[in-house]
Amino acid sequence: MHIGQVATRTELSLRTIRHYDEVGLVRPSARSQGGFRLYTEADVARLMVIRRMKPLGFTLEEMGEVLEITDRLDDSGAAPPDAAEQEWLLARLGRFEQATQDRCQALRTQLSRAEEFAAELRRRAVHLTGGTS
Repeated sequence: MHIGQVATRTELSLRTIRHYDEVGLVRPSARSQGGFRLYTEADVARLMVIRRMKPLGFTLEEMGEVLEITDRLDDSGAAPPDAAEQEWLLARLGRFEQATQDRCQALRTQLSRAEEFAAELRRRAVHLTGGTS
């Protein structure tokens, strides 16, 4: 796929996808003869992982670490991790999972407060207009 198709599928801007390439998070799997970036389904899947992490406030370094961990655990082409490495990788992945749960809860709390505020503004507007809005 060309970058425009990937941008449409992932709902990320071309600029963002290029930036992720520049910082090494998701490199295109190939380049066309004209030098255009070409992406695979696996590349799109990596971009979706990043897209899901971004609203949770993970840094680019943390995103890269998650991708490295999952690559290492999923890599069928390389030698599988030994038991000690696999244990370390799974423990690290578990810490990211816990951080994700914590951040999701914080976002739920923020959303609840925002909804309370919106409801309060609506109540005030109705009160000030005598209930006509």
